[in-house]
Amino acid sequence: MTTIRRLTPLDRLLDQGQRALETVFGNPPAARPNPAIGEPEVVLEDAERRHAAGLMRINHVGEVCAQALYLGQATVARDEATREHLLHAAQEETDHLAWCADRLRELDSRPSLLNPLWYAGSYAIGTAAGLRGDGWNLGFVVETERQVEAHIDEHLDHLPPADTRSRAILEVMKADEARHADNAEAAGARVLPFPIPSVMAAASKVMKAVAYRI
Repeated sequence: MTTIRRLTPLDRLLDQGQRALETVFGNPPAARPNPAIGEPEVVLEDAERRHAAGLMRINHVGEVCAQALYLGQATVARDEATREHLLHAAQEETDHLAWCADRLRELDSRPSLLNPLWYAGSYAIGTAAGLRGDGWNLGFVVETERQVEAHIDEHLDHLPPADTRSRAILEVMKADEARHADNAEAAGARVLPFPIPSVMAAASKVMKAVAYRI
């Protein structure tokens, strides 16, 4: 007979710490194939390559933040179904994280040097959102994903036309983010009140401006 071990608070704390280290300093593997596989690797002009790398660094930071947000929210989620929803979304965000990291290497670039700061701040925000209750928790997921969809659309418009490898990654990411938002709405997400969406958008704008370069 198999005995299922229940996780203690210390177990959960250690697991959260390991996830944080893997996200910020490691290279967590993707569970799905990279969408860029099969797309040709085109030699870009230096300015185009740097611009594409800046955009993909922003997207990589977005996935670092998503990991932290969802894990912070899952830590304090009151309902097991909500927790599972958040952890499943976090797993798909891990795919995005790995794909963006792969593309940055191909572009001879690197992730943001401020990833530890982005992670810590996002984890704190996710925990605070989760403490408000599961309806608000899911509402935060919806607003986050809708804003991510919007900035991916912007990046798709501004990527060098020849960079089909980055474009393939972003198109799958956009579809995943839309599905995460739709699932959260179906699970009972509440609409976030003013001015929370505006504050989130302003913070995102600052993050994008900094992460493009650093």
